[in-house]
Amino acid sequence: MNKLTTITLLASSALLFTACASNPTQTLAIQKADNQYEVTGLGKDQITAKNNAITAANKTCGKKGAPVLVDEKTEYHGSLKGVVDEQTGKMITAAAGVLGSVMGKNYGIEKDTDYQTTLTFSCKAS
Repeated sequence: MNKLTTITLLASSALLFTACASNPTQTLAIQKADNQYEVTGLGKDQITAKNNAITAANKTCGKKGAPVLVDEKTEYHGSLKGVVDEQTGKMITAAAGVLGSVMGKNYGIEKDTDYQTTLTFSCKAS
């Protein structure tokens, strides 16, 4: 009985810690020269990555300021990078999702970190 309780407790703890572990969707700001900052947002698509980067920029400037964009760069870092182009990768990902729905299993190959948007900005007082 005592061994069963110990094993159950360990398995539950491992499951809990695994569920809590996740990748952050945005980075802290890096201050560059000329009062410019750089933040990075991650997401499973371009829009999510950009929104996460914008959220990080807004947090950096705070309530009394607004970010003024200097440069923006979005890159694909998914599992198919270097194998196929981005559009073909999207079609493969969609097909894997449909196959997973039909089979009742998750065959998704996208991750929450497939796209990375880096914003360089300065804060302007509002």
